[in-house]
Amino acid sequence: MDIDEKFVEKYHELYGETQGVLPKKLEEFGEKYREKRFLTREDLYSIAYMSSTRSAYHVKKNPEKRCKQVSANALALRDDFSKIGVLTLLKGFKAPTASCVLTASDPNKHAVVDTRVWASLERKGFVEGRKESFGPADYVEMIGHIRKIADKTGFKTSEIGYALFAYDYDVREGTLH
Repeated sequence: MDIDEKFVEKYHELYGETQGVLPKKLEEFGEKYREKRFLTREDLYSIAYMSSTRSAYHVKKNPEKRCKQVSANALALRDDFSKIGVLTLLKGFKAPTASCVLTASDPNKHAVVDTRVWASLERKGFVEGRKESFGPADYVEMIGHIRKIADKTGFKTSEIGYALFAYDYDVREGTLH
């Protein structure tokens, strides 16, 4: 099955049944982020907790000033590799958690990505091989495909990410890892 409008509608609707990041919460952080032009350590902790409860506590090890500086720098950068890369310099932030911050900053241009999204892209022939961890280059690869799907279907980039997550949730047999 190709990824078309019906696919996205079906799986975007199913996303609410998953335990994925809450889009409405990310939108709230995004409004704050765009207004203030930075996020606090508490903001970043909250986003990280939605993404990965097990590693979120590491975020609190970052100095407040660094959190504000890094999040401001990420917002100011132009290219995806640099944006995701600078955020992963913070303790508690790997590419999937950093993708939440980018999605909050601009849901039309970014998507939350993780193992499930990669697996869906792999099933659909966009990427090769299974992955359990991601870096900035992997984000760039995934977001390129996700943006093309968004352009083709007319959905926001973030909505494509949520649909791909839900697709894996729906079709995966066995455990995630």
